Formats: sequence, C-alpha cells, structure tokens
Amino acid sequence: MARRDDPAPTPARDAPAHRAPVVAPPGPSDARPGRIVASSAPAPLLRSPAVTGGSLLRPGAARLRIVPWRGDAAVALVAPLPGAPLPTAEVVRRCVDDLGDRGVRRVVTGALAPPEREPFERAGFELRERLHLLAHDLVDVPRASAPGHRRGRRGDRVDVLALDRLAFDEFWWLDAPGLDDAIRATPAARFRVVAGEAIHAYAITGRSGRRGYLQRLAVHPRHRHQGLGAGLAADGLRWLRRHGAAQALVNTQHGNSGALALYERLGFRHLPHGLVVLSRDVGGSR
Repeated sequence: MARRDDPAPTPARDAPAHRAPVVAPPGPSDARPGRIVASSAPAPLLRSPAVTGGSLLRPGAARLRIVPWRGDAAVALVAPLPGAPLPTAEVVRRCVDDLGDRGVRRVVTGALAPPEREPFERAGFELRERLHLLAHDLVDVPRASAPGHRRGRRGDRVDVLALDRLAFDEFWWLDAPGLDDAIRATPAARFRVVAGEAIHAYAITGRSGRRGYLQRLAVHPRHRHQGLGAGLAADGLRWLRRHGAAQALVNTQHGNSGALALYERLGFRHLPHGLVVLSRDVGGSR
C-alpha cells in the first residue's frame, strides 16, 4: 500500500500468530492519539524525557508519528503520518538521534509499503518482520458464523488482552492503549467477542470510506479449530459490505501458515507487494 491515508495493518490471528498490522488509516489509521511529529526543521522532537503521552511538532511537510511501543518509553514506534510527504533519510536520522538523547534505546516502524521503506533503510533500519498483504473484493462474502458472538464491551478488555498474549508472539502483543488504538484507528469499527466464562475469541474490523481492514483477530488456544476465527472474520466482511465498503485488507506474518490458510479460505487474495516492519537500535550514526 503506497498511500498513508490507509490504515496501517495490525496482525490478526486464528491459529498461529497473525495487525493485522494493515492497521492504522494507521491514517491502521495513523490518526491516533499521542502523536509526535518530526520534520526537517531543526527543532526538538519531544518535550518529555522519553516517549510518553506525546506532543506535537508541525514545522515543515514531512511528518512522523511517534508513540511508545507497548507502553515502554524506552522503545518508540515510528511511522509516516497519513497524507503527508514521506520523510527523507535525514529527517529519520534526526528523529532517531533526538529520541536517543531522551532515553529511547530502540525504534520500530509501523508496517511499511515498498515506497515507504527507503528513507528508513537509508537511516540504518533493518528488517524485523515481513508481512503478507491480502485483499478481499467483498463480492462473494462467506457465510461462516461464530455462534454467540456479541459486541465487545469495555468490561471485556482485561480478558481480551489476556487472550491476545496467548494468541500472539510477544512482539505483537497489545497493551490497553494499543487495543484502544486498534478500535479507534478508523472512523468506524466493529469490535466483536465470543465469550463464555472468559473471552474465547475476538475481532476488530475497521472501515474508512470504501475500504475496510481486518485489524485484529485472535482465538484462545483451547478454542481453535471450532470455526470461531472464520466466523468472526466473515462477520466483519459482511458488516463492511453492508456499509458500502468495496475492499477489505488484512496482513499476516510470513510463516504463519494457519492464519494465511484461513484468509485464503475466506476468499482473500495475495497482493503483489507485502509490508515490512523495520527496526534499529539507537546509538551511533549509520
């Protein structure tokens, strides 16, 4: 995806770990709270000792969104802002240097499309994860269903986060602000859970204009292979079509054969380019 007015995906998952990041329109959707914007102008990027709640700086055209990674002020998540020109490598380097001066030890990017990779790679970032990117045209929507699914409530969030840690590798875990971020990443969202005594599965689907995003999909290990992931994903696709979306996007990690097979069964097709997540340690110029 070359446009940053589309949400940046977050992994989703039904068996092995899968934002969807497409998750923000990260513009999954990058219009999220706690943003700090960097530009080529010689001004400080942060007003706090490390990456905390964030503040805004708006000089120049190129902008970066910067927030803590999973609540850790020593690790920063950096991504281009939607609708803004891509940063140069020099802007990225200056951002990293400024973060290092404020105690950040590592910087991780959001999910980047091919045109977005170059300035980060020139600034010393290296590959952390490869992601398949898949699309559904919403013409032939599967009829699978997840029995007993309902709207997710604020009171479900502790159990949802506990399930998330069982379903995903540590790198992809959500914390409470990350969950809020996934739900608020798009102008409209559908948050559904399958619940018994605890949460068995959950899904977050987002919509921005005529494009939809399967933002997050997770099933408790004890409840896999019961059709819950397929049912929740299909529910999200039907919701998107009812509200006028013409396409749905999802991503999953390379090597996550279970999630990939699920999306292919649901009618998703591979797009010719994937996404990558890059990272670099802070300290020393490269």
